[in-house]
Amino acid sequence: MLLLDCVGKHNLADQFNCQLHVNYRPRHCPLYHLSPCSSMAKGKKGKKSTGKTITLKMAQNYMGLTLDGKRRLDLSFKEFATVPKCIQKLWEIDELDLSRNLIRKIPDFIDKFINMSVLDLHSNYLEALPVTIVHLQNLLVLNLCNNRLTSVPSELGLLKKLHTLNLGLNLLEDLPSSIGALKELRHIGLSDNRFTRVPPCLSRMNKLEKVNLDRNPILTELTPSHGLIMTTERLYLVTESCLCDTCLNMCQTERRKMDDVVKSKIT
Repeated sequence: MLLLDCVGKHNLADQFNCQLHVNYRPRHCPLYHLSPCSSMAKGKKGKKSTGKTITLKMAQNYMGLTLDGKRRLDLSFKEFATVPKCIQKLWEIDELDLSRNLIRKIPDFIDKFINMSVLDLHSNYLEALPVTIVHLQNLLVLNLCNNRLTSVPSELGLLKKLHTLNLGLNLLEDLPSSIGALKELRHIGLSDNRFTRVPPCLSRMNKLEKVNLDRNPILTELTPSHGLIMTTERLYLVTESCLCDTCLNMCQTERRKMDDVVKSKIT
């Protein structure tokens, strides 16, 4: 696996779009950390917004089939702050889209959806994940982009079938070592977080193809004279098979230079 600075090179982010369908709020935007209740008019302080109410009949109307015949429940853009309890009766669905709402907490009953292969929770206000998510053993895609996560539970590493994990646009500084147990993981999005180093657990994922660490304050040691340099532009981990011959040769040349620097330190 190679560490690649892609500024001005092939933009691998275009191949692995870590902000799939994201209602993007840049961190410098005053609305980024605005809670759903903070925009309420004066005179309504203390009244907590619960958002819209979804009934079972309404939820059933949002059911559909994907092109490959999967049962999908799309509750995106519904403006609710609490996941509707009624959807427990739809536990046989294969895909659940709860993105672009006002959700602050994922209920424990999420573990009822044992058939689910796709769970989309991007663009909410999540600050934590329930450990019961470990029961979703058929999960292939988990999108948690654009929330307020400062950590993820170690139990996430028990989702053995997971092949796409999107944690971009959160407040993460590190990943639990258990994430390295996700042996089927191909894509992981970690852009726009607070990582100052490449998470060590990534090196244990043999099938990993693309890692997006774009716009993180990664500290890179170049040479003794330069010291530590902060890189916040484009940073990716890729397998050699993803690179063209020109880029592969360039990366191998840079790697040899780094190895020479290390050897000179030792001698």
